[in-house]
Amino acid sequence: MNATAVAPARALVVDDNEMNRDVLSRRLQRSGHAVEVVDSGERALARLKLQNFDLILLDVMMPGIDGYEVLARLKQDPALRHIPVIMISALGETESVVRCLALGADDYLTKPFNPLILQARVDACLIKKRMHDGEMRHLQSMEREFEIGRAIQAGFLPESLPAMAGWDVAVRFRPARQVAGDFYDLFATQSGGIFIVVADVCDKGVGAALYMALFRTLIRATASQPFPEGTDATAILLATATLTNDYIARIHGRANMFATAFLGILDARTGSLMYVNAGHDPPLIASAEGGRRRLGLTGPALGLLAEQRFTVGMTHLGVGDLLLGYTDGVVESVGIEGAFGEARLLEALLDLQGSSDRMLQRIEAALDAFGDGAEASDDITMVALRRTAAARAL
Repeated sequence: MNATAVAPARALVVDDNEMNRDVLSRRLQRSGHAVEVVDSGERALARLKLQNFDLILLDVMMPGIDGYEVLARLKQDPALRHIPVIMISALGETESVVRCLALGADDYLTKPFNPLILQARVDACLIKKRMHDGEMRHLQSMEREFEIGRAIQAGFLPESLPAMAGWDVAVRFRPARQVAGDFYDLFATQSGGIFIVVADVCDKGVGAALYMALFRTLIRATASQPFPEGTDATAILLATATLTNDYIARIHGRANMFATAFLGILDARTGSLMYVNAGHDPPLIASAEGGRRRLGLTGPALGLLAEQRFTVGMTHLGVGDLLLGYTDGVVESVGIEGAFGEARLLEALLDLQGSSDRMLQRIEAALDAFGDGAEASDDITMVALRRTAAARAL
């Protein structure tokens, strides 16, 4: 047995001529390959459904389904298109060669063929197949790792939204990739308020996702700690923003990672909202009467520089008012007309009828229609809170 340049493989020889099948199979077997033979295109396609092969040697001229048709069907089948195909024919015309290559053949040999050339081309195709198989295994391994990362990241988002009498709350979280740099959070504070977070870590992918976990943990751990009795919302917000900012800037400054974040504490009973907007897209408050106002910046993004100064803003949500916090993936969503933009977002908020969830559905529909099926370029996160009743009416 002659040594072969590649590991033994399983080959399928397809030829209606018994002598050609015999010659090809003996040549391949001498190189250590396992060989199966069939005498027609129909039998080849049936066999390929039952058995995995590493290489196909396919005769061009056969009665019934000829080699061209078999090749075309192979390359149209996602499960088979990766198998290398060497076309074998007595025809040496350029037109036949071009046709086979255009259909996706990996090589072309004319009869009678030189055994050394046959082996060289078989080896080349099998090396290509091995490389493809290795790449697929690597991609599958990466996908598995991303699945694990996606599941872990999902654990950093709240399992359920806090129940607030007189309030209707809904959220959306749509990563552009397997893992995201966006995050949101809603949880009760020690003082009885509802802490609201909508944030976006710079960059995308795995790095942003890792820092998303760090930012989210710092924010929740700080805001949830047992503050001294009587500590008000302003102090909690400032402590949360300052500690998160300084830790990232001092410990991880060389990574140049930062997050824009909206941090708020809502008094569900009164509708009072205290907030820090750290470089984030200003959330919108829409009233049933048509008024629109934004909660502007009160400090820089978190993690850029230590010892930054933050201030606390204050607003009030009346019955019927809707608070919409979102990340820049909403307004910067790309379509054939450019970016979605704030004007389209405001247009989606013209009709405040229905629940908060229904409102987010309308925005999502507008984004999908604008993108016209294009792959999302950035993560999209939205948090909507609507005040449905005053405390005294409960």
